[in-house]
Amino acid sequence: MEQLLRELAPQVLGALARRYGQFDAAEDAVQEALLAAATQWPAEGVPDNPRSWLLAVAGRRLVDEFRSESARRRREENVFQLDVEPGTVTSRDDTLTLLFLCCHPSLSPPSQLALTLRAVGGLSTAEIASAFLVPESTMAQRISRAKQKIKSSGLSFTMPPSAERAERLRVVRQVLYLVFNEGYTTSGGEALQRADLTAEAIRLTRMLRTLTPEDTETGGLLALMLLTDARREARSDSQGALIPLDEQDRSRWNTAQIAEGVALVSATLGKGPVGPYQLQAAIAALHDEAKTADATDWPQILALYEVLERVSPGPVVTLNKAVAVGWARGPLAGLAALGELDGDERMAGNHRVEAVRAHLLERAGDRAAAHAAYKKAAAMTTSVPEQRYLTLRASLTASEH
Repeated sequence: MEQLLRELAPQVLGALARRYGQFDAAEDAVQEALLAAATQWPAEGVPDNPRSWLLAVAGRRLVDEFRSESARRRREENVFQLDVEPGTVTSRDDTLTLLFLCCHPSLSPPSQLALTLRAVGGLSTAEIASAFLVPESTMAQRISRAKQKIKSSGLSFTMPPSAERAERLRVVRQVLYLVFNEGYTTSGGEALQRADLTAEAIRLTRMLRTLTPEDTETGGLLALMLLTDARREARSDSQGALIPLDEQDRSRWNTAQIAEGVALVSATLGKGPVGPYQLQAAIAALHDEAKTADATDWPQILALYEVLERVSPGPVVTLNKAVAVGWARGPLAGLAALGELDGDERMAGNHRVEAVRAHLLERAGDRAAAHAAYKKAAAMTTSVPEQRYLTLRASLTASEH
């Protein structure tokens, strides 16, 4: 039932927002309808047409809200036209329009993330707050400000003009990618990963691909998520300790997700403009198809990173390329490539730069420098599992030099 409600939530919200033009009020009404369904359906059974049931309940909540507002006199003559009865609302799916609205460029990235998970994902404020390790009151304020921004900006519930759609779709993909990344490697706390967030990101990206089947980058993004998430079970041991990629038990990887991801890469790569998600998916496929760590085709992965750096340059791409250089050409070459990030303020405070440096130094035989880099990386991360792993590596290199 929870899955059904999450699938229906954006459809119901989209229908109400399009009909009434008030996203904030419609979103509140849908949340109340979802709560009513979660309370009533287990006892009374799921209705024959659950979407119409939710539309009717949310619609009545919305009408009640309109009637109670100070401007009710203006709406009085139209209020009965606003009532929603089962079967009277079109079956049109406005989920894509809803995604575009939640990811509007006028909203800050944190607001885009929170609003997408709330309005399109159907997650409660408490669930979103827990995922991003902030108090529920803080997340509630963030969501409230985002809805107020939409209201005060006069943003209409319509598809953006054709000239803007490609850029808006890019933002939607980026938001879903950020949701996935936060789930796959949490930015802080005790847990290494949040399977609920990665699952939600994959579900929403599947939905986006269904709505935009011609967009090869969306297909690439879905492939990237599937191929990356396929390794989830092997990333930690029974005590929750982190296991790096080259040490993972590959028999624990999800072969069904790998097969689907590889098929998506084959179906999208080269079928349209080559974008960063397609290239990252192709890299992930090379990792997943290698039977052992030693069998990984690092020269091909490096070649793809070099293309990715031209298509979508950035410090994170440079960092990952340095790892590939280290495996394809040796750790000293990898350290030289990592040197490109020295002084890059965008990576200041990012523990992964020091973690990669430590790993390359260890492989190069410089145990003392590796020990120092591991300790520095451990002090910089807020993820407890990563901190424990880096501290362990620091102690091992200390005992070896």
